Amino acid sequence: MKPRNVLLICSDEHARSALGCYGHPVALTPTLDRLAARGTQFTKAYTPSPICIPARACLATGLQVHEHRCWSSAEPYYGQVESWMHRLREQDHAVVSIGKLHFRSGEDDNGFSEEIVPMYLANNGKGWPQGLVRAPLPEFAAAAEMAREIGPGDTSYTDYDREITDEACRWLRHYPRRIRNKPWTLFVSFVSPHFPLQAPEAFYNLYVGHKLPELIGRGEPERLLHPVIEKMAKFWNYDDYFDEDAREAGRIGYFGLCSFVDDNVRQVLEALEDSGSARDTVVVYISDHGEMLGNHGFWAKSVMYEDSVAIPLIMSGPGIPESINDTPVTLTDIAATVEHLTGYGGCRPQELWQSHSLTSFIAAPAADRFVLSEYHDGGSPTGFFMIREGAWKYVYYAGGYPPQLFNMDDDPNELNDLGEEPRFAEKVAELHCRLTEILDPEEVNRQAFADQAALIESYGGIDSVLDMPSFNHTPVGS
Repeated sequence: MKPRNVLLICSDEHARSALGCYGHPVALTPTLDRLAARGTQFTKAYTPSPICIPARACLATGLQVHEHRCWSSAEPYYGQVESWMHRLREQDHAVVSIGKLHFRSGEDDNGFSEEIVPMYLANNGKGWPQGLVRAPLPEFAAAAEMAREIGPGDTSYTDYDREITDEACRWLRHYPRRIRNKPWTLFVSFVSPHFPLQAPEAFYNLYVGHKLPELIGRGEPERLLHPVIEKMAKFWNYDDYFDEDAREAGRIGYFGLCSFVDDNVRQVLEALEDSGSARDTVVVYISDHGEMLGNHGFWAKSVMYEDSVAIPLIMSGPGIPESINDTPVTLTDIAATVEHLTGYGGCRPQELWQSHSLTSFIAAPAADRFVLSEYHDGGSPTGFFMIREGAWKYVYYAGGYPPQLFNMDDDPNELNDLGEEPRFAEKVAELHCRLTEILDPEEVNRQAFADQAALIESYGGIDSVLDMPSFNHTPVGS
């Protein structure tokens, strides 16, 4: 393939289910639907961690969480491991970011040639240290905020996304004509549809009066009992603060934000067309993780249910065919993909679960591939790991907790946990072998807790950490 420019567009917290092209009956995402229709739509794309900072470190490095050890919302990427951005920049490529990075600081060398209107971590790069305290779990008083910040209206986040769009359009209309020696890469990163669940009025009103799908797994007969999930539901107790009216307004706000992002993507793609570069540019749309939106009693992310861990991944442009691709893929694959598309040779991965160019799976789909996701952040008393292969999802909880197993073909809503049923013991053992091909989950869990204990100590101990500022979403400009 001839080297191409890459326009990598990332949203925050956009569940794969919340796009029209992925089958949602109400979501209005016409721009992304058109992008998918003229390119390749991956149906089994996942985040390597259902929380912002670890996922974005995976996106930057092409490594799994246990490899880069950015475990949590207080352990960010700061250039400590070489990124695909570093490698391309060293080859004299223009590699520019506009918008949310969620890396530690602009004083670090994150690998970009330029970072325009970036968002870094709050607390002067410390992020959310309260999430380091996991034994015992503290209370999360800030959970009450989500149910209050709902309805129609603008927020600092929607204002910031408009600024990101303006800067991206300006860059695309001016700079590509000046970059002639090698393909460029532009990373445009929005904060929507991440909460607060307030959408600009025009987009909120798109959904007023529409019947939204019924919530999944909220009724007592449907609710799965698992000791880790129960502890997480007690910590991430957003749902306790919603009544039925607020729940409806919050869900409408989320879908309104999905449409708002879609419209911002429209403007960016129009600027790409105006630049004259569209014929030489591959566009990739991703999100860092999903949003539970009340399903199974959870809001936000942090669990291995589909709405938290499953993401959209769409590629379109020269050399990308119109196709639906069922290969399991993750954000770790973006590193190899961008390097391949821009003509950088790089190293070939040794194992199928490592970072592969998505173009290789477009040429030869690998439906039997398995992929990994991990969680080592706040609200959980232990680390846990997901393997997704074929029809199956396996979740292993370190520390002797029972595993979970779901047949996603028969049970797409994940209401029937087969993890402790004797007739599926062989399948559990098989998928556990897949997991241990990649890592030792007990040792990884021990390492994560050890790293976090050392960081807590460096901040003066647990009481000092709990006294630090806490928040639900990173303030703009922090």
